[in-house]
Amino acid sequence: MLPGMQDADLLDKVVLVRVDHNVVKKGVIHDYYRVDATLGTLFSIVERGGRPILMTHVGRPRNKTDGTIVVDEHTSVQPVVDYLERKLHTKFVVPAVRKNEHGIPALDTSINLLLKDLHSRKIGGIYLPNTRWFTGEESKGEEKDDFARQLAGLADIFVNDAFGSWQAHVSTVGITKHLPSYAGYLMQEEIKGISAIINPQRPFLAVVAGSKFDTKVQTLTAIHKRVDHLVLGGVVYNAYVCAKYNVRMKGVSDSDVEAARDLVKQDEALEASKIVPLRYVVESSLPNGQRENGETSTHHVTGCCCKSDYNYVVDVAPESFEHPEIQEVFSNAKTIFVNAVMGFMPSFYEGTQALDLAIHRNKTAVKMYGGGDTLQELKNLTPGLYMEAIASTGYYFFTGGGTVLKAIESGDPFDLPPVKALLEHTDRIFE
Repeated sequence: MLPGMQDADLLDKVVLVRVDHNVVKKGVIHDYYRVDATLGTLFSIVERGGRPILMTHVGRPRNKTDGTIVVDEHTSVQPVVDYLERKLHTKFVVPAVRKNEHGIPALDTSINLLLKDLHSRKIGGIYLPNTRWFTGEESKGEEKDDFARQLAGLADIFVNDAFGSWQAHVSTVGITKHLPSYAGYLMQEEIKGISAIINPQRPFLAVVAGSKFDTKVQTLTAIHKRVDHLVLGGVVYNAYVCAKYNVRMKGVSDSDVEAARDLVKQDEALEASKIVPLRYVVESSLPNGQRENGETSTHHVTGCCCKSDYNYVVDVAPESFEHPEIQEVFSNAKTIFVNAVMGFMPSFYEGTQALDLAIHRNKTAVKMYGGGDTLQELKNLTPGLYMEAIASTGYYFFTGGGTVLKAIESGDPFDLPPVKALLEHTDRIFE
């Protein structure tokens, strides 16, 4: 059984909380929802007498080639700290650090002064620097173990509320070997949400898009097996069309088309196809999603109406969602999962907007959205719908789209490394 923070004694305890506040790009917050989603856990910790220390990763500051780590304002947690201080009217402090070309080798001893202030409630909380700035976070061997012990030395209890951070790093997995560890409230809710996808009410419709097919082969194969209907978008759909109808599109790589052939074969082996054809696409004369000064046109893209060669296909045409077959699939679904932006944003948005409106017309289905871009475009393109959805029990917004896809691929949310670590180290709770 997953240990939940509601079962932990937090009174006068320092609680190290791993959150997923990876919402900063070039020093600016782009997704406040993911921060707000963790506030319930933070409120509970403070209300029950705990003292919080927060930590998150931001971006990818490590150079995979030479191992150097760039520590600068572009991947700093400071914008999140500023937002929390405005939102909660309490002070969070980021400790001073010493860095070199390989990042931050260790926590500075000056953090001990902040711990005293935390215990005496002179400050509301500590927010550690970007975990990926630390040399040990993604390292192997000694550096990893050293960093885990340093983190454990700060606190009495560890709470993981970072559903969107599924990688097995020190701040998500390694720390559980050293402290009593619990799932936060958001983590628990997200796991329930995944369970509703893995064991859905049927008919189950999934909408998945992406900029590359070959990186999503395993995920798409797994989703295809679970759903009753599958709608594809973006380059994923373009590659599928090329593979199924033996056509060519500019901008679609041979590797993507080859990867798509396996999904085509899997679908054609069924008595009835699960992949729902979107019949019309928007074609452009310009690459990279440029719209200005370019020529665009709408074309039929399925069956005998296909051309043999297409220019750059940049979006699904909105009229695709007006076809009776599509409307029937969307209106009859009981569970809908969406991880999709249909067009080349921001210039070609009409297909995504039409998708979201088609989903919204189904008033009885459980509608589950996952993915930062997916949610951001829902908010940008249909703000009224987004605000209605946030308050509706018919919608659920995951804070980590990649994590949802990973869990669907494995078939079990408890197989995710951070969740598995919480289950494997429950013995520390009773020490």
